[in-house]
Amino acid sequence: MDRTRLVDELEAEFGGTERTHRAVSRQARDLADSGRLEADMDLTLTVEAVISHLDDAPDDHSLVERWNWWIGSLELSFGDYQRFRVRPDLEETPE
Repeated sequence: MDRTRLVDELEAEFGGTERTHRAVSRQARDLADSGRLEADMDLTLTVEAVISHLDDAPDDHSLVERWNWWIGSLELSFGDYQRFRVRPDLEETPE
């Protein structure tokens, strides 16, 4: 998982602030390192996979909401994904 590339793609696709890009990319890296998606879904987490899954979230969701929406769906399906959530209070309004 290339965090630098993920940050760039998150900004281009979903906007948000540098702080939220870093938080989501950090959690994505932790999720990739955990091996959970490979074990549960036979899915290697790539930048493209993250963008694709976040793009499935409702259009009115912010980046953090999109990430947590996806993590919530993984939690419902497989359990033990809550640790990868991003705290909603990290959300900032872009300047």
